Amino acid sequence: MREHEKVCNVVVGDASFFARIMKEHALFLLAGFPAHETQFRDRADWFRGQFENILETTVGLADREVREEVLHSGEIVTEFTETAEQQTSRLAGIPVDVKITQAEERLSAGVQRMPNWQMVQQVRGLNQKVLRLLNGLITFKERILREMDSCRLFSFNYPLLIEHILREAKLYRQIIFQLERKGTVLSDDLRQTELFWNQIMMEHAQFIRRLLDPTECELIKTADDFSDTYCRLLEKARSQDCLAMEELTRQSLETTEKYQEFKTAGTRGITSCEIRSVILPLLADHVLREANHYLRILKDQEKGRES
Repeated sequence: MREHEKVCNVVVGDASFFARIMKEHALFLLAGFPAHETQFRDRADWFRGQFENILETTVGLADREVREEVLHSGEIVTEFTETAEQQTSRLAGIPVDVKITQAEERLSAGVQRMPNWQMVQQVRGLNQKVLRLLNGLITFKERILREMDSCRLFSFNYPLLIEHILREAKLYRQIIFQLERKGTVLSDDLRQTELFWNQIMMEHAQFIRRLLDPTECELIKTADDFSDTYCRLLEKARSQDCLAMEELTRQSLETTEKYQEFKTAGTRGITSCEIRSVILPLLADHVLREANHYLRILKDQEKGRES
């Protein structure tokens, strides 16, 4: 398969994951602004709608264009996504198009058919539109962070969460740049990818423990333990050379498998109203999908080393 054709299979899979993540970032920003911050609320809602359109377009291209490992990893949708969207829309008063989720649930895995010229052009056009939106969303998030750090803006979202979702937007932009130029994510970046997602997982635990009700002592302790474990993995990775990365990858995989189980139980508990917290149901599902995404990346790396 030629390089420009490989882009189709990879981009559609990444967009199916990241477009939803970006849409939800905008939704969480919107939900966190006070009612009087109409300018920030309107801008966040605009990005929410734009990335929802991107996601809908991507789903229209995705049938038989996404690898089976991606489609079945739980990174695109989970068993909780549709319910979490409905609950969050009701609780936060923000519209969510659950028909997109239903369409994703019906997708079939790719058969590696040869993309035609029209498909290639559609994907190229989609990439350019996503890049323009990402540039705008990144600028918006940077503005929010500056305003919060200088006490000119209040949000119910932590400043660290803004930094967190800003890094994820920049990662998505970097991935698109690489796919457009090279047709794949460069293998030299796999170590950085692992470092990136270990930090994301650590921060998820830090957010979770502070958004749980103080009475949820056992869950708070478990989240603390995961935060400490990922912190140690980050310290090891930064202090050792690339030759030690294989063992660190194995440790990251084992930790993330346990973390995914914790997040699955947490999402089930939040969507069934059995866990006391100020966590939106869609936020719980959001961080679960990111753990599923990272877990699939780690498993792909393990398979690559074995082959």
